[in-house]
Amino acid sequence: MHTPRGAGAPTEAVAGIDFTVHRGEAFGFLGPNGAGKSTTMRMIAAVSPVSGGWLRVLGMDPAADGPAIRARLGSVPQDDTLDTELTVRENLLVYGRYFGFPRAVIRERAAQLLDFARLADKADEQVEALSGGMRRRLTIARSLINRPDILLLDEPTTGLDPQARHLLWERLFRLKQQGVTLLLTTHYMDEAEQLCDRIVVMDHGRIVAEGSPAELIARHCTREVLELRFPPDRQQDVAARLGGIGDRLEALPDRLLVYADDGEDALAAVHRGGVEPLTALVRRAGLEDVFLTLTGRTLVD
Repeated sequence: MHTPRGAGAPTEAVAGIDFTVHRGEAFGFLGPNGAGKSTTMRMIAAVSPVSGGWLRVLGMDPAADGPAIRARLGSVPQDDTLDTELTVRENLLVYGRYFGFPRAVIRERAAQLLDFARLADKADEQVEALSGGMRRRLTIARSLINRPDILLLDEPTTGLDPQARHLLWERLFRLKQQGVTLLLTTHYMDEAEQLCDRIVVMDHGRIVAEGSPAELIARHCTREVLELRFPPDRQQDVAARLGGIGDRLEALPDRLLVYADDGEDALAAVHRGGVEPLTALVRRAGLEDVFLTLTGRTLVD
């Protein structure tokens, strides 16, 4: 798939991005609010028109082949759109009818998906009685009723507890192993590292970085990060004294970040300089460091 190149209008939500996704790949979109992620996903889903450039999904043009594309896609929206007045099983059966499958086929697939989502024992319960994690699993199961080639996931684990998140990750990993292509947006950097083979980081409608999680971390960060906390009234003075330690120093309102290949060596250098932080933490650099380096730390509403 290739996304469109922008036509130059001043209100472009997506401006000249270009990428290809391969079959069976888990491909992630990262970026702050308003970066263009959702617009890109809507164009891929053939529900928002392309105003310029070139886009092909499964070898087809969304402008001419929208119904054929949508028949081969599954979609998991950020907010669950389940029918709470129906049972778990009925949500699958009713949704399957939209694709025109025979009732016997839908019943068979629904039973398989209930097992896949670990909801077989909840099949006859009302949706409103389910936990948040169960609802997300049901939403994913429902999106698979047509056995899609591509599954679009918008913030699939937002609001879930760690146990529910890890179970969903395991289910999604199984789908990828079965050859389903996953396209997802997420604000959880650990989720992107766990699930995605490749990632694009978007900002102001453009792609600012692309690669595997490991490649992005290696390209834009040091191997480790040293986090130092000081009393607020000492922060500015200490930052000036630590300027030569590590590859890069970043001063945040509540702490200092020292980017270095060896965080322990950097901490030793801090102590040798006669500086004693309130707390010190050495950690591995991650996608969150890449994300904030590329898109900044200013809050975007």
